[in-house]
Amino acid sequence: MRVVSLVPSLTEAIAVTGPGGVLVGVTDWCTHPADLSGARRIGGTKNPDVAAITALRPDLVVANEEENREPDLAALRAAGLDVLVTEVRSLPQALTELERVLRACGLPARPRWLDEAERAWADEAAARRDPPYTAIVPIWRRPWMVLGRDTFAGDLLARLGVRQLYADHAERYPRIPLDELTRAGADLVVLPDEPYRFTADDGPEAFPGLPAALVSGRHLTWYGPSLADAHRELSRQLGRALAAAHR
Repeated sequence: MRVVSLVPSLTEAIAVTGPGGVLVGVTDWCTHPADLSGARRIGGTKNPDVAAITALRPDLVVANEEENREPDLAALRAAGLDVLVTEVRSLPQALTELERVLRACGLPARPRWLDEAERAWADEAAARRDPPYTAIVPIWRRPWMVLGRDTFAGDLLARLGVRQLYADHAERYPRIPLDELTRAGADLVVLPDEPYRFTADDGPEAFPGLPAALVSGRHLTWYGPSLADAHRELSRQLGRALAAAHR
C-alpha cells in the first residue's frame, strides 16, 4: 500500500504500526514519530498540495472531517484518488476509526498500542470526581476560542472528571469574549499547547485567581498511539494544577 496521511494523529498511528514505506506523503504538521524522512511533505492540513499528492500515486488518502477541508478532499477524489474520511468526536469513536484506518491501509487493525490505549481508559469511570470540576478550555487566543459541544478533547476531559463549561454551546468551537470567560465561574482553566501554544507566560495571566492546568495538546487532541499515555499524563497535569490551587 501507498498511503498519504493528511492527519497528524493518523500519520503516527500508521507509521508505528506498519512497515517503512507505507506512508509516501504526510503534512507539514505531522511530527510523530520523529523519523518520517521516507515520506514527502505535501503541505498543511488545511492547504494540501493536491498536485503533489496525485503525483505520489497513493492507493489511499486518509483524512478527517474536522482537520481537512471538503474542497481539498473533493479535488483529490476528482483526481481519481481513494479518500477515507474519519470522524472522531469521542474516545469510543476514535478507537473504532483507528481500527478502520489501519485495516484500510492493510495493517493490523488491533496493534498492541491500541489495546494498551483501550485498557488505559477502561477504568476511568472509577476515578471520576463527582461532581466534576468545571473548566474553561481555550484552544485559541486573539480571538479567544474554547471547546464547545461534541469534541474529542471534551470527551477525554469528561472521562477525567473535568466538565468544560461550554459543553452545551451550540457551536463546537465558540468564540467567547475574555470578560465573559473570567466571569463564568469555572474551577480551573485548561490550557493545551496546541493548536495555540499556551505556556506559563502566555495564557494563565488572562485568568487571574483561577488555577491554570498547562496540558499536552498531543495527549488531549491526538487520537493514536498517544492515547496509551494520555490518561496518565493528563491526570498528572490536571492534578498538579488543582493541588497547587488548594495549598
